[in-house]
Amino acid sequence: MHMHLNKAKTFRDLHAQSKVFLMPNAWDGGSARMLAAAGFSAIATTSAGIAYSLGLPDYEGAVTRTDMLNRVREIAEAVNVPVSADLEAGYGAEPEQVAETIELAIISGAIGGNIEDFTGDLTTPLFDLPLAIERIHMARKVADKSDIPFTLTARTDCYLTGVKNPFSEAVHRANSYREAGADCLFVPGVSDPKVIAELVKEIDAPLNVVMGLKGQPLTVSQLEDLGVRRISIGGSLARATYGLMRRAAQEMVVDGTFNYSNDQVPDAELSAFFAGHRNT
Repeated sequence: MHMHLNKAKTFRDLHAQSKVFLMPNAWDGGSARMLAAAGFSAIATTSAGIAYSLGLPDYEGAVTRTDMLNRVREIAEAVNVPVSADLEAGYGAEPEQVAETIELAIISGAIGGNIEDFTGDLTTPLFDLPLAIERIHMARKVADKSDIPFTLTARTDCYLTGVKNPFSEAVHRANSYREAGADCLFVPGVSDPKVIAELVKEIDAPLNVVMGLKGQPLTVSQLEDLGVRRISIGGSLARATYGLMRRAAQEMVVDGTFNYSNDQVPDAELSAFFAGHRNT
């Protein structure tokens, strides 16, 4: 519990600094250890990457809460750095279901987590604001009953769901979630630096943006200059890994060659790397 508390405090403190921090997303114990060893101060899970690794699509509800939290536990136990969990929409529309998800995520070793306002239904893609606010409020309430300072991130999908006036809607929702108890706000789908700068200015809380999507040329230092506090990469690294696998498969089928193997890490090196983490 002491380690859990320290990780939670460390993660909370990262959001209070004036500089940006990059939090890449892992999908299993091995990817988590490799990212942590590179020196990142925190890592997140990716619900998309976890879904792919289970042979499932990145759809709301494709992966059960139990399976997702089992993987969150695996990732949290694999590394010594704080792990924030991608908890999708909280595995239930009702605030009580979201609260239970937060409680279970903390038990699984997460010291922070995202809750999004995407319903999964494209006809009404976002939860009505009063319900969305109550979901964050209940998440905060149950997190505050725990023994750790849990960092709650509220994600609003205004830019991904084609709502009218996505900027004003995102700002209004983000600030409403902040008042309901969110520590960090996440607005995915924005790549225009001017819009990011305006979001930073209008949202009264640390802002997370996601990078790694195609056609996003922004760098960490540019995002820091814009006032972004936290950067995640979503499922992009997992997708890139599957891209390598698909190219390798095509090479073997079409050309009958194995050039993909030139980029592999030798077994002895990987074994030594993972052995070094076994008891840490």
